Amino acid sequence: MSFKSKFLPLATGFALLAGGQSAMAQDELNVAYFLEWPMPFQAAKVSGAYDEALGMKVNWTSFDTGTAMSAAMASGDIDISVSQGVPPFVVATSAGQDLQILDVAVSYSENDNCVVRSELEIDKDSAGELAGKKVAVPLGTAAHYGFLAQMAHFGVAVDSLTVVDMAPADGQAALAQGAVDMACGWGGALNRMKESGNILITGAEKEELGILVFDVTSAPSSFVAENPDVVSKFLTVTAQANADWANGNPADMLAAIAKDAGMSEEDAAGSLATFEFPSVGDQLSGKWLSGGAQAYMKGVADVFVEAGSIDAAKESYAENVNSDPLADTQ
Repeated sequence: MSFKSKFLPLATGFALLAGGQSAMAQDELNVAYFLEWPMPFQAAKVSGAYDEALGMKVNWTSFDTGTAMSAAMASGDIDISVSQGVPPFVVATSAGQDLQILDVAVSYSENDNCVVRSELEIDKDSAGELAGKKVAVPLGTAAHYGFLAQMAHFGVAVDSLTVVDMAPADGQAALAQGAVDMACGWGGALNRMKESGNILITGAEKEELGILVFDVTSAPSSFVAENPDVVSKFLTVTAQANADWANGNPADMLAAIAKDAGMSEEDAAGSLATFEFPSVGDQLSGKWLSGGAQAYMKGVADVFVEAGSIDAAKESYAENVNSDPLADTQ
């Protein structure tokens, strides 16, 4: 099947909305994030550390997908998105939305995957039996890219499947009800999906195939240019929270993170155990923001073009990475 009927109008909308933004005085900050996606920054969010460091009120809004974050940034409703997936970022920028990656929020190969309904008894050795099945996929997200890459690896033609655009929580419910045969997603929804089925390949196996999974902090280029100090201070608080978490996973942080993520401490701890939060130094290295992310985005875009999900990839995504504010945090 073709994704274009749903996917391309969304991408076009990003570009049109982005053209309508206007500069305005910055006295409050509007930030997007995910529920059921526990991260150290949430402890700082709860404590008010961001408001204190920035000297302004920070308004936090939860989203279901990274594509919705792109749309909200295009409309001017959101200034910064925390933990936006690279694929939705690529979709938006390929369509002409002027966004920049500011940091590597989290790497999580084990926490983004597709789950096949148990009754089908399909595993990696029988993945070809997925042909003709119905799959719930949040289009334009990291899970979408992973789905396409996995199907290519297993030799399953995407046009042999019925693909339904569903947010992870909706896909999980559909999988549990038997309304779909496979569902793709992340976080708490993925954990619940596994109660109804099995994954085809592990996170480590995905990495061996070159299927990386990481999120970024992103923002409109115009916002970054007009508010460089705000952006740098925001990233400084995030980096400190990551460092605090890395230095022993303190119980008080876990409690705050879990409550803010809408999860039990046990479930939050389980998710966090599958996450990696690169240090600022690592993020600024060639693996990530000094070459790796740019090359990876080009690879994601080329896969989407081949799948018919977007019309064309950019020649380069180098201009969509701005590591200067992050470097200023050191």
